[in-house]
Amino acid sequence: MNDHPSDDDPFNDHPFNGRQFNDQQPAGTAVVVGAGLAGLTAATGLAAHGFDVTVLEARDRVGGRTHGIEAAPGVLVDAGAAYLGDRHTELLAMMDELGLKTTPTTMSGASRFALGGGTGTGSDAEPGPGPGPDAATRDGRFPPLDGVALGDLFDRLSELTAAVRPEAPWLTPDAERLDALTAAEWAEQHLTHPDARLFFPLFLGEMTAADPADISVLHLAFYLRSGGGLRYLNAFAGGAQQDRIAGGAHQVCERLAERLGRRVRLGEPVRAVHQDADAVTVHTDRGEHRADVAVMALPPLLADAIDYRPGLPVRRAGERTARGCAVKVHLVYPAPLWRDHGLSGWSVNARGPLLSTVDDSPAEAGIGVLTGFVTGAEAHRFAALTPRQQRAAAVGQAAQLFPMLPEPTACHVTDWLNDPYSQGCYAALLGPGDWPRLGPALTAPHHRVHWAGTETSTAYFGLMEGAIRSGHRVVADILARA
Repeated sequence: MNDHPSDDDPFNDHPFNGRQFNDQQPAGTAVVVGAGLAGLTAATGLAAHGFDVTVLEARDRVGGRTHGIEAAPGVLVDAGAAYLGDRHTELLAMMDELGLKTTPTTMSGASRFALGGGTGTGSDAEPGPGPGPDAATRDGRFPPLDGVALGDLFDRLSELTAAVRPEAPWLTPDAERLDALTAAEWAEQHLTHPDARLFFPLFLGEMTAADPADISVLHLAFYLRSGGGLRYLNAFAGGAQQDRIAGGAHQVCERLAERLGRRVRLGEPVRAVHQDADAVTVHTDRGEHRADVAVMALPPLLADAIDYRPGLPVRRAGERTARGCAVKVHLVYPAPLWRDHGLSGWSVNARGPLLSTVDDSPAEAGIGVLTGFVTGAEAHRFAALTPRQQRAAAVGQAAQLFPMLPEPTACHVTDWLNDPYSQGCYAALLGPGDWPRLGPALTAPHHRVHWAGTETSTAYFGLMEGAIRSGHRVVADILARA
């Protein structure tokens, strides 16, 4: 382990400083692998209970799949996870402890829809300039598609969601059949109207960053149920996308890391985790760290690539486990000019690269930020382009959707699909065969090795809330076994 922190360590002033529990000897030693929300939550909790903790992070920053990028001088926006709702109680409690505030996601005004091939013609949908003959401006977020067809789609999804067992999806009634079926196959079997078939992959990409061919129906149903249900997960006002963290979600991890001080080591990717009768040794490119316990707070595909001795009884990812397919694009303008034209900045588009956009303009920052989401199969296509091609495609599509806007002053692309230390975002996608095999071992310790990360949380899987809850869970597990 690294040296003990000095007496002027900033964590010593934290009200939950572990020294109040044991000011003589540490309660134990722990190595936490991964300095995202899950890992830093676990590290902070263990330190608060007197553990001597070292956090190992492969990147040159903390935050994991939360990440702030500079959209304008001194103005950071969320390149990764961003949204939260009132049910995200652990995240909200942590924000309150860290002195962070929420800012509402702006959704006032009309939406833009470019759904070429759609058949619906709502009376409040007005044709407008844009890609495709049915480009429309419309109040609210409901697309100008056949309402009966979309109602049937959501009814079917609600039935699937209600039937799943979120705490153990592999024990869901009819789990074997649901797990063997991809979301694409389910849509082919059950969605007959062209508008439902058009909208389903767009909805799935927005919710899970998945291509329908990549995930099982069981995982789709679980994801929606885990996130609070279909309506809550999809909603802005009153839902899971109601707010953002003022100044950026990356601040949560940065402030936790500040309290941990030199306990956090950056640029130290882990290659192997070996155990013997007395301890666990975590091997990195810079050396090794020996401890009583290790917490692996990594996405499944990354955790699976590490060498474990003894070997894992069940791998952390299956043959069909896929990367979350998400690329995030930020277009920066002098101001949120779309609001002057009665528009919210929200759009849904049948053709990429930007399958949806949202107004993520920072409050009182004096700039406008239109965030575009590139998900599913479109993310693979977009990520394969050169930076110049990516900018041209994104800026060109924004000009068609919002022809009243000037050329953006900046275009930022964050490719999570090919990020070597995330391998996808929002979360790993569980395909056919994954849940029955991986589920029972999801949180089970491997001797001295424990597991954290949003993919280990059956509540709010894939969300910041799930990551934090997993960190709290693993602390409780370690303390119970101490």
